Amino acid sequence: MSDQTTPEAAEAVETTLTLEAPEGMGTFDSEGRYIPRQIIEDDLAGESLDEAYTASMVQVEDGQIVEGTVVKVDRDEVLLDIGYKSEGVIPARELSIRNDVDPSEIVTLGEKLEALVLTKEDKEGRLVLSKKRAQYERAWGTIEKIKEDEGVVSGPVIEVVKGGLIIDIGLRGFLPASLVELRRVRDLAPYVGRTLEAKIIELDKNRNNVVLSRRAWLEETQKEQRDDFLANLKPGEVRRGVVSSVVNFGAFVDLGGMDGLVHVSELSWKHVDHPGSVVAVGDEIDVQVLEVDLDRERISLSLKATQQDPWQEFASAHQVNELVYGRVTKLVPFGSFVQVGDGIEGLVHISEMSAHHVDLPEQVVTPGEELWVKIIDLDLQRRRISLSIKQAAEGGIVAAEYQEHFGEHAYDDEGNYIGGAESTEAQQAWAEYYAEHGDEGMIPAAESAEEAPVASETVAEEAVADEAPAAE
Repeated sequence: MSDQTTPEAAEAVETTLTLEAPEGMGTFDSEGRYIPRQIIEDDLAGESLDEAYTASMVQVEDGQIVEGTVVKVDRDEVLLDIGYKSEGVIPARELSIRNDVDPSEIVTLGEKLEALVLTKEDKEGRLVLSKKRAQYERAWGTIEKIKEDEGVVSGPVIEVVKGGLIIDIGLRGFLPASLVELRRVRDLAPYVGRTLEAKIIELDKNRNNVVLSRRAWLEETQKEQRDDFLANLKPGEVRRGVVSSVVNFGAFVDLGGMDGLVHVSELSWKHVDHPGSVVAVGDEIDVQVLEVDLDRERISLSLKATQQDPWQEFASAHQVNELVYGRVTKLVPFGSFVQVGDGIEGLVHISEMSAHHVDLPEQVVTPGEELWVKIIDLDLQRRRISLSIKQAAEGGIVAAEYQEHFGEHAYDDEGNYIGGAESTEAQQAWAEYYAEHGDEGMIPAAESAEEAPVASETVAEEAVADEAPAAE
């Protein structure tokens, strides 16, 4: 630089030198001397660089809930950046309370979420996290508050298990099958995917046990409707309903607002071994209201009350001293039961089996055997019929339905059997008897058992033990 340089020129040179200093370097003074940039003061305070680096990272402990960003989604795991020295790994099984999930369906890249630290360093040196357990911990506080306030939880049904459903309420809530609806549901599969509301009836964090009841929620929300329905339901009226379920002790019928029970004893006038033999789920039936219990909200129904009473029908069509044809259904020490109508059984006391003394009923008849018997007593109120084989052998008026079946030509004006051109095996047996003995004859006990036609199949039904006094 020349001594003749003017002050203005020197200032321009200084400015140029300052502006042209490389980035990150110092500067030049007016005389062109280099001025280094200031070095930041060493503030490690005696720590090593590694220690300082570690101290700058997020500190975690087992069981701690941390927040991070999803940086990678694989088929079997997710990586979460929580600001730790390495990304945390969330195994697929720790992503959701649902089983066998696809990670890509649960989380997305860039999503921020919470996770619980399972272990700071596994055998491979990885930080292992769990999204579902963080969700579980957060949910428990909420669930406990809802239970305390007697509130309602809501969530989708994610699985059908033995005995009920699993609902996602932030944790796995168990809804027993008996508490899904107001009545028990047989097929639970259609509920999967549906969002249900339920009350919490049991909560045990130590056992990880949450039991729910949708029925309790339905009972609360539908109480006013049920009260109105019950108030308008009167005993004696007939309602049409749909069989909603069949159980060992009867059948439940949906009346359009509530279910009523038809006890097995009210399903039929006949003996019923199992309700399923009379009705099936989905059947539309007419039932009579027997009783309405407002306090317990229970409705008792009857199916047989809407049907003709076979005992009343039999009593209207028959009278004492008539001959009817029947089938031996059961032998008992004091006689035998004979079915003489659809669902109608009468007792032949051992004293009415033969003209001579009989020690055991099997000496005269066998189960399944068909034969003529005479009605000697008909008690509609007690539903008991006393029959006689011995007196049938003496002859008498045959019941009208048998006269119509065999043809009027087979009977005289008084209804006594006289035979016909076409006859059954039973008729032939009677015809042979009358031809040999006449109307006043009697069939010996041994012969009566041989001459009576035998049915092609045996029908065995339960007999009431106290039928014995009826014959006596």
